[in-house]
Parts: sequence; C-alpha cells; structure tokens
Amino acid sequence: MAVLALLLIAACGNSPPAGDPVNAEDVMFVQMMVQHHRQGIEIAGVADGRATTPEVRTLAAAIASTQQDEVEMMLRWLHEWDQPLTAAKGAHDHHGGMPETDRKQIAALRKSKSFERDFLNLLIAHQDDAVQMATAEETGGVSPKVKTWAGQVESSRRGQVKLMLDLLKR
Repeated sequence: MAVLALLLIAACGNSPPAGDPVNAEDVMFVQMMVQHHRQGIEIAGVADGRATTPEVRTLAAAIASTQQDEVEMMLRWLHEWDQPLTAAKGAHDHHGGMPETDRKQIAALRKSKSFERDFLNLLIAHQDDAVQMATAEETGGVSPKVKTWAGQVESSRRGQVKLMLDLLKR
C-alpha cells in the first residue's frame, strides 16, 4: 500500500505541462486563415505565367510559398487542439463577417487585359483582410503562439500592401 501511495504521489508531480491555452477566437482565426491562405495561394498562382515584371513574379512566388508553409502550420495546430479543420458553415459571419475574395474576381483576373494592375489591386484587398483578421486575433485570442504569429501576419501583410501600392505607382 505504501509503495502504491508513493507511486501515486510521484505520478502527480510528473504530469506533463498543459499546452498553450486556446479559446474559440484562436480556433476560428486559424480555421478562417487556412481558407484565406488557400485563396491567397490561388491568387498568387494566377501570376505564374501572367506577370511580366520581376517584382510581381517574385512577390507572387514568395506569397505562394510562405502561405503554403503557414497553411501546414495552422493545420498542425488544429490537429493538436483536436478541432475541425474548417469552421462550421456561417460561423464566419459571427467573427467579423469578413467576406472571402469573390470567386468571380479570381476568374476575371485570369482573363484580365491589365493583369498586373488588377492582380495587385485584388491582392492588396486580400492581404488587407488578413491584417484585419490578425488584428482581431491579437485582441481576442489567448494562445501565445497564435497571437505572436498573428502579429507577424499583420506586420508582413502591411509590408506587402505597401510594396504593392508602390508597384502600382510605377
């Protein structure tokens, strides 16, 4: 009996630390950003073969690569948290109501006669949505790693928007 009591006491002291705290805002942000990133990758992919300036080709390739890596990271988080990979239908509406980039806009981009201008304008709006979503996560989320990443998203996407605005001025 004494040995059993010692084992129980020892086991209590060696319990694994709890994971990062996670709330519904963290989960919703990650679920929404997976879909948002997939659209960003699709938009960036349209530039492959259509973009003519090196800056736009490089930007599109960097966005596609970075966002693919980030999608994989976010999917790992959702698995770690034992959460669905996508938000329930309509759940988007209750967390800022941020609309997805319109499928018709992406289809129109594929046929655009002013491709780089239209590409930059669509991607500016898309990346600005990411900034807004990241800002909401920084305010309402609790997971330190997700909030830190949201701050990185906010900063990098603001930088991309500035770069694209500068490219439009040329």
